[in-house]
Amino acid sequence: MSKAIRFGIVVGEASGDSLGAGLMTALRQLYPDAEFTGIGGPKMEALGCRSLAPMERLAVMGFVEPLGRLPELFRIKKQLQEHFIEDPPDAFIGIDAPDFNLRLEKPLREAGIATVHYVSPSVWAYREKRITGIKAAVDLMLTLFPFETAIYQEHDIAVRCVGHPLADSIGFDDQRQQARQSLSLSEQEPVLALMPGSRSGEIKRLGPDFIGAAIEARQYIPRLRVLIPCANQEARFQLQGLLRQANLLDADDFLLLDNAQDAISAADLVLLASGTATLETMLLRRPMIVCYRLAPLTYWLASRMVKIPHVALPNLLAGKELVPELIQDQVSVPAIRDLLVAHFHKPRAEQALLEEFDQLHKLLRRDASRSAAEAVRELVEKRRGVAADG
Repeated sequence: MSKAIRFGIVVGEASGDSLGAGLMTALRQLYPDAEFTGIGGPKMEALGCRSLAPMERLAVMGFVEPLGRLPELFRIKKQLQEHFIEDPPDAFIGIDAPDFNLRLEKPLREAGIATVHYVSPSVWAYREKRITGIKAAVDLMLTLFPFETAIYQEHDIAVRCVGHPLADSIGFDDQRQQARQSLSLSEQEPVLALMPGSRSGEIKRLGPDFIGAAIEARQYIPRLRVLIPCANQEARFQLQGLLRQANLLDADDFLLLDNAQDAISAADLVLLASGTATLETMLLRRPMIVCYRLAPLTYWLASRMVKIPHVALPNLLAGKELVPELIQDQVSVPAIRDLLVAHFHKPRAEQALLEEFDQLHKLLRRDASRSAAEAVRELVEKRRGVAADG
């Protein structure tokens, strides 16, 4: 009997855990006895991934924020590197977490292990010089979005756009009526969804302005209902605190929910932080206002490196502004309020926007997990063929 194929795999946060679980499932369809070791979240561990360290220890972001965690991150990287070099897998797959995974992938590749990076770092937006380091670390780059592939092709790095799993899981049927029924909302009342982010820092930076703008907008939009989905229990506590400060914790017109897709589908408009939620909102066919605000020092550093005209994923995918963006100091209660009021008071002229959203949805619907697994298999089988010939 042939030896079971083994994969090293590392993710750094919940979104990577979802991608990893989908990829593991698809790889098991190709290799039923496949084994996975590295760092996984709860979804991956439920599928049999053996974690050598807790995923939460990698969950840091920004330019400045990770500095205090460097000694621990170096220890984890050293532990994983020694483990995989001593007992090499057939391939190593780093999912997102580029500042950690790329540093791990380079010595593994130098040791002869095939390396895959799933989710492109934003080299097309900033730190383009990283492409040299990526070329040294990665045998295959798997991207979620088509616009990300060009820079890898220019530098002779093997790349495959596999699409986004959300585009596979979300259908084209509008779920507005069902969502409103489940939330006991009428078809006539105006509904706004607020999504200031899932992380504590995001909610702290955007939550007060989002709630303040909604309060002021209600003076101009009679019967406005506000839905606020909570990404996790910590976010719920934080959002409850903001509503309590505004004397809205028990208000019938401000509702905290657990299901983001229900809130988005039920809404006429979504006010949200830049990130994956903007993609989800686009796929659910809802107009949106996107806000982006970082910690001041992080933004000061980023603004000197970022070279893209947009931050919202729908705008990046379209190559033009489909939805309004407010960035850093532009984010304020009056600015958000005015955009909210303008949207609810203008005649319904959203059909062209929704048609653009549908086209982008079709572009991203590529059976992402299966496509990624097929690309990994091609790399593994190519390596096996070379080894057999040798």
